[in-house]
Amino acid sequence: MSLRVLNPNAEVLNKSAALHMNINAAKGLQDVLKTNLGPKGTIKMLVGGAGDIKLTKDGNTLLKEMGIERKNVKDEGTSKNLEWIEWKRIHQIQNPTAIMIARTAVAQDDISGDGTTSTVLFIGELMKQSERYIDEGMHPRVLVDGFEIAKKATLQFLERFKTPVVMGEEPDKEILKMVARTTLRTKLYEALADQLTDIVVNAVLCIRKPEESIDLFMVEIMHMRHKFDVDTRLVEGLVLDHGSRHPDMKRRAENSYILTCNVSLEYEKSEINSGFFYSNAEQREAMVAAERRQVDERVQKIIELKNKVCSGNDKNFVVINQKGIDPPSLDLLARAGIIALRRAKRRNMERLVLACGGEAVNSVDDLTPDCLGWAGLVYEHILGEEKYTFVENVKNPYSCTILIKGPNDHTIAQIKDAVRDGLRAVKNTIEDASVVLGAGAFEVAARQYLINEVKKTVKGRAQLGVEAFADALLVVPKTLAENSGLDTQDVIIALKGEHDQGNVVGLNQHTGEPIDPQMEGIFDNYSVKRQIINSGSQELRMVTFSATIIMAKLSGQCNQALIFPNLTCCRGNRLDLKIFSFSQMGWQCCAQSITFE
Repeated sequence: MSLRVLNPNAEVLNKSAALHMNINAAKGLQDVLKTNLGPKGTIKMLVGGAGDIKLTKDGNTLLKEMGIERKNVKDEGTSKNLEWIEWKRIHQIQNPTAIMIARTAVAQDDISGDGTTSTVLFIGELMKQSERYIDEGMHPRVLVDGFEIAKKATLQFLERFKTPVVMGEEPDKEILKMVARTTLRTKLYEALADQLTDIVVNAVLCIRKPEESIDLFMVEIMHMRHKFDVDTRLVEGLVLDHGSRHPDMKRRAENSYILTCNVSLEYEKSEINSGFFYSNAEQREAMVAAERRQVDERVQKIIELKNKVCSGNDKNFVVINQKGIDPPSLDLLARAGIIALRRAKRRNMERLVLACGGEAVNSVDDLTPDCLGWAGLVYEHILGEEKYTFVENVKNPYSCTILIKGPNDHTIAQIKDAVRDGLRAVKNTIEDASVVLGAGAFEVAARQYLINEVKKTVKGRAQLGVEAFADALLVVPKTLAENSGLDTQDVIIALKGEHDQGNVVGLNQHTGEPIDPQMEGIFDNYSVKRQIINSGSQELRMVTFSATIIMAKLSGQCNQALIFPNLTCCRGNRLDLKIFSFSQMGWQCCAQSITFE
């Protein structure tokens, strides 16, 4: 009642109403994502308010598209009378509990790189199992105590269940391929997934340095809307999304020295507030000549280094500069037979050094051959109006490029999402030095362990919490079977029977029969499974203990407004600095509703 006095429009849900709202939100989000899971999962079509279309079966992408986004826009020339505008994107997910679960699942992807859909399914199934016992009068705290016991036991079982993998200087490439293939097949069709498997594994091994963590940012993911998806390939080098700016420069060079620099080869204004003054045309010409001479001296030092390393041989010289190169400087470099690229992206400067060797320089003073990298082949590829420069055949590269090709933007976006997940799956395997049997094998084995061993050691009503947690683990094999068009009950009974006989088996999604995941090469990441178990139980604790939900409302309006000075409203009233508030009816003034496109 005290809250009603403060805000009569506030909505309050207490006890069972709040709990059931949370449970329904989790179940609703689970229903949205469950058809994504596994190789047989379906693709979602997301249609934006402007009619833009996005196709995906990646849970992380789907949740981000449905997630929270806020943007502030200040006068961008939309209207001369528009002083400011603040807007929010209207969300598909509006339930607070569903938003919280979605954020947890997205954090799962940020931490371990995969398992977004599985996290949502697991949380939703835990809520379903909880609802059954809570409706029968069990207190949520007693149920959560059983969940905590089951969670700790499951994590201990995971430590024993995982398969160690030796990751020395030469990792087991076959295991890495199996993990990558398992991940990629959940995103793409089998033929393309199998082709990308080698690309993803070789890319991670290319950038891997002994005794250092793997930095996946050293893998450039470049795309071309060209040819077919099966033309995607790995470039052990770099692909730059621009070309040379001078018509006389070579378009192809073999055995090239690479100079990576961040030097301005064009006239720049001084950083301090200064001015130059002249009294006649001769002084102006002398000042212009001095400015030009300063830039030409920098260019001449690069040409001298080129003559030093390339004289008497058939070597070539390439300059890749982060800053600008003006036309006169380009002309000087072209006359000297140097290929020059300007305005290279900052993120590519470190990649160039790791791929080609040498070092990036910020000054042309004291240039030495030790600053130079090496590439066996540098060539320019023109696609429509776009230019691409390939730097290939480098020595001992620690940076590479995955060049994605596809006939349309939808295909390219799907491949990009799959490649990123595949890269992180391989990275996790190397860092974990272990894998977990997939195809639902771990979930069924953990469930049988909790029921047959752990439950017997727990006293009191907490046993029901252990049982509910164990049954929730089966959501993964059940969903895999359902998405494959199989009978879930027959599949679960068959899997339980094999596990009771001591056989660790998973689900064959084609036949519905139990299979040995190790023989089929189906492996999941250890860190992903561990994170799913931790995230699911923690999220359940927060949601279950939410006994009261208070949702404040401001008469159906939010704190967004447009200010249009010197306008009149729909009734002819003058609106000096009138504020239009946004509600579900649109932008409102007086008693009328006005919608601004």
